[in-house]
Amino acid sequence: MEAETQNGATEGPSVPVDACRDQLALILDSVEFDATDRERRFLSYVVNETLSGRGERIKAYSIAVEVFGRDTSFDPQADPIVRVEAGHLRRALERYYLTAGLTDPIRISIPKGAYVPTFSMHGTASAHESTAPSTTVPAPARVGSKLPVMIATAILVAVALALWWRLDSPRSVASGPEIPRLAVEWFEDLSGKDGSAALARGLTQEVVSELSKFKDIVVVQSPSPEAARRVRYVLAGSLYTSPETFRLQVRLRSSPDGTVLWAASYDGPTTVRDLLNSQANIASNVATTLAQAYGIIFQTDAKLVVPNPPDDWAAYACTLSYYSYRANFDDRVRPSVRVCLEKAVERFPNYATAWALLSLTLIDEARFGYPIDPVRSPALIEQALADARRAVELEPLNVRGLQAQMFALYLKKETDAAMKVGARAISINPNDTELIGEYGYRLAMSGKWNDGCALVAKAWERNAGPPAYYEAALAICSYFRRDYEDAAMWIRKADTPANALYHVIAAAVFAEAGDETLANRERDWLVEHEPALVRNLRNEVALRFTRSEDIASFLASLKKAGLQFSE
Repeated sequence: MEAETQNGATEGPSVPVDACRDQLALILDSVEFDATDRERRFLSYVVNETLSGRGERIKAYSIAVEVFGRDTSFDPQADPIVRVEAGHLRRALERYYLTAGLTDPIRISIPKGAYVPTFSMHGTASAHESTAPSTTVPAPARVGSKLPVMIATAILVAVALALWWRLDSPRSVASGPEIPRLAVEWFEDLSGKDGSAALARGLTQEVVSELSKFKDIVVVQSPSPEAARRVRYVLAGSLYTSPETFRLQVRLRSSPDGTVLWAASYDGPTTVRDLLNSQANIASNVATTLAQAYGIIFQTDAKLVVPNPPDDWAAYACTLSYYSYRANFDDRVRPSVRVCLEKAVERFPNYATAWALLSLTLIDEARFGYPIDPVRSPALIEQALADARRAVELEPLNVRGLQAQMFALYLKKETDAAMKVGARAISINPNDTELIGEYGYRLAMSGKWNDGCALVAKAWERNAGPPAYYEAALAICSYFRRDYEDAAMWIRKADTPANALYHVIAAAVFAEAGDETLANRERDWLVEHEPALVRNLRNEVALRFTRSEDIASFLASLKKAGLQFSE
């Protein structure tokens, strides 16, 4: 994973220094600025360094050492803590300026990809801020925003319960599931200058290439009239170039009524050295935003209510129901999701994604069925592996099938084979955040903590879905770095009180952080709600971690929290 770099701003702000310091104090004193002590120190450090004319010294290394107390051996490539905390800080600032800071005279922001803050007067934009992609039409959701996904979850749970039985009825069989079709129009050249038309076409093709890696949608260009009738979404764009830069404006609209669902602007340099990199970054951003599991297309489809749905739509709705379940791993919903997916593959036996999601559902049934059943759990994992292989056999480039295969192999303790499958999946689609997070999680727990945790952090930053799963993973990452303050911060953010493993992680973390009150609270919850899990903690931990030293360390922390389990 690439580390963030400073944005090159070495001069002071274009607004008065004293006014900037006053604004910093105003933010730090506000109860609406929802940031941890570490994030507040982060903001104070980068603002004061910049105002003092030392912006060029602000690096991930200097922040880690001078703000977070890391020692001089800190490696920003191996430890993503600075970049992750920068993401937290950006969101805290965004929330502040949408609430208490709405009318503040000065805006302080930290552009994405940088640690050097920018300053602008109210109503103006910093010159550096304009280089980042900007959303010009409100999108249904973004990273860290749980409400739209919670709404979708409620709708999809109802859909799953209402629709799965419909697949049992004798109805006309469609040729395949109703997978969303996205038409990509050639981006329009607004400049008419030498090379600008070629740049517009190149950007279009780059976006098509990245979108096509997501197998939950069908991407088409210049569709026939018959094919166009099946298109539900259209992506269009326009390009304007100047001698040194270009600006691409893209928008996604609904094909039936033309409603604009999302739009964004992207800037980039036209120099030969940077152009290809800019094109790749833009295409990656657009593809992930639209086509990932919790992206714009998913969220839009999740809100659709189709009366008396035909077979093809009902089967597709089953895959949507899986992602709604995965938002919080609600074991009360999982049985209906499993039945729905089983009926989907029965009706459409070549539906690779449904086979993959059925595999992942069986995996969850095995790993979340406390205590582990020595007969049933291995049988579920074997069936999950068979279903995952079926998905890959049908569609070798389906990364959800490869993700399921990786996970099943990991739980069978075939770790090397699992990691090879995961690496292959990442090479096929490096923009699928669901895959990035799960592969990173398994890679970390297999003992490759630096590489795996960096991928989990990347997934947390880019995934539009509920973040708690990744936050719990990052708590474990910090725990094994022995940064218990950071681990406690992450597990608090991951607050999912109905999930037993959340409480297991929290107990270990708070015990090592020296917070006896919270450690006791987590112990008491587990003893009261999951006594069978507590008795079997040794096997539960051994199922998830690969290295004996990691298992021993985590179990020692659970004992420190006061949990008693069989040897």
